[in-house]
Amino acid sequence: MVLTDGDVTLRPIKLRDQRAWREVNRRNRDWLRPWEATIPPPAPWGPVIQRPTYRQMVRHLRAEANAGRMLPFVIEYQGRLVGQLTVAGITWGSMCAAHVGYWVDRDVAGRGVMPTAVALAVDHCFGKVGLHRIEVCIRPENVPSRRVVEKLGFREEGLRPRYLHIDGAWRDHLVFALTVEEVPEGLVRRWHRTRKPPQGSASGPPEIR
Repeated sequence: MVLTDGDVTLRPIKLRDQRAWREVNRRNRDWLRPWEATIPPPAPWGPVIQRPTYRQMVRHLRAEANAGRMLPFVIEYQGRLVGQLTVAGITWGSMCAAHVGYWVDRDVAGRGVMPTAVALAVDHCFGKVGLHRIEVCIRPENVPSRRVVEKLGFREEGLRPRYLHIDGAWRDHLVFALTVEEVPEGLVRRWHRTRKPPQGSASGPPEIR
């Protein structure tokens, strides 16, 4: 599934993205490190978990996608890989929910790339996939990421103390959420109504391929 709106495209992550993905990560090391998930010290009887290689990561994401638990995307801006967005923890039954995580190249921050990417993913989850609720959990200190969900109208629901192991320690996270009833027109359309497109960008109805 490929989702497009103007200059922004979400598409499945691939093994051949390794060089571009690594290059973007390398340039953004200092920008991304404070917000990246880390592996805590192993429990006395727990397994020792190593950080995966790129190939291991992609294979895991594909396996989770094939099992219906995840939607792993890379983000492209004007045809160039600039980030990653993952819909994870997909739960069916009486919940029908998932959570979204993302990161983006600092060089394109502030151009509406990430809000557009998140809006595309949410519309796909609420429409084609059939989910009811989407969460985004963000460290209170992560102002750029909080701006993304605030621009899109996510509700702030509260604090989850020591929720995830980030940058070497257990960190508090704020919970933001949307349900399908809150965006009957679609989140991409609402985002277009409330923003001024960046100068020179192409904008039009979202495409799904």
